[in-house]
Amino acid sequence: MTDSSLILVGTGDYAVARSPVKLKASGLGSCVGITLYDRETKVGGLIHVMLPSIKEACLKANPASNPAKFADSGIEHLLEEVVKIGACRKRLEAKVVGGASMFSTTHLNIGERNTKLAKKTLEELGVAIVAEDTGKNYGRTITFDISTGDLLVKTVLEGNKII
Repeated sequence: MTDSSLILVGTGDYAVARSPVKLKASGLGSCVGITLYDRETKVGGLIHVMLPSIKEACLKANPASNPAKFADSGIEHLLEEVVKIGACRKRLEAKVVGGASMFSTTHLNIGERNTKLAKKTLEELGVAIVAEDTGKNYGRTITFDISTGDLLVKTVLEGNKII
């Protein structure tokens, strides 16, 4: 039996919901999970972005087909979607998790670039970041409780915490 109050958000995907739903993203390595939340209406959303910028994406990837893959276009899209279901844009707050450096041999720094562009996009949109757990060298799984705004961050080596 599946729990209809838990929505899984895959890589390059997003979900929006009202309380009492929970949104969950697994496998945040260099990917970044961003939540948007309106505490008054208890409306929120979660996006699991893979890459920093739709503008920098290779044309072969057809970036226009899925804006949720990218921090810049994905966050803008998520904001529009939470407002559509009742969030007030002026009350939105964000949390940012992930952006790890999973491979020491890479020079691409995808995790760091994802995190920087997510923060920059949120700032440009006027959304305050109220908590974050980013960087380092380990993956994370997050569960966003729309009822409370709590974001549970689970890691294998670092334990669990709520931000």
